[in-house]
Amino acid sequence: MAAPKVEPKIYTAIVLDFETGGLNCTECACTQIAMQAVRMDTWEVIDRYVSYISPYNRQDIGGAPKRKTLKTKREVAQGDSGELMKYEPVALKYSGVTMQTLEISGVDIKGVGSDLIEFIKRNTLSKGAQSKPIIIGQNILFDVGFLQQLMNYTGHLKEFEKLVAGTIDFYGNFQPKTLDTIDLARLTYACDPDVTSYKLELIAERLGVDLDDAHNAEADVTATLNIVVACSNRLRNSDGGGGVALHKKEKSR
Repeated sequence: MAAPKVEPKIYTAIVLDFETGGLNCTECACTQIAMQAVRMDTWEVIDRYVSYISPYNRQDIGGAPKRKTLKTKREVAQGDSGELMKYEPVALKYSGVTMQTLEISGVDIKGVGSDLIEFIKRNTLSKGAQSKPIIIGQNILFDVGFLQQLMNYTGHLKEFEKLVAGTIDFYGNFQPKTLDTIDLARLTYACDPDVTSYKLELIAERLGVDLDDAHNAEADVTATLNIVVACSNRLRNSDGGGGVALHKKEKSR
């Protein structure tokens, strides 16, 4: 009797970038999120998502007890403190995101959280723990901090932990499995003395990757993915040939 045919697993990744109101994920807001879901065998983009995030308040999610203050019914229901998250002028100028843009075009943070969960679900193409998506980005640990803030603030943290690849650290906190393009670029150029910086713009230029609008989340995600494609082409093919074509920037919501 012939052995049953085993379908090959399709491994996927979520290429992610945040624009933020500052560097500290415990105090500063997420202002824009962009994601592209990709197959890791072909680097085909199978889904896209981009959204500005409406201004929102800081929320109490544990820690040291704080002085009690009167809250509105809305604040009690949402668990927020009534204190607006930080939107530092320097950070907003750096990304080109304005408070007016967030107020007019931003999506409520809870809606963004739900969108992110649904995005991961529909882009998990095989069953099993090994097939859960990983997170890819440039200096990705920075983005992971804001991702954890978003999941905590929208009440999706536990569900998020079940959907993506990761592990529990020494302190009992879930850490998603990540791939940083800085590390990939170092693998590619560690022996090249002319490469002294691994900033997104510089590595993109070195690899011939277009970056039309640096510090825009959508443009940065496309450039990040193309850096991954270019580096993996070199790592997968000793002769430098037979690689995957780079992706063009596409408009999305």
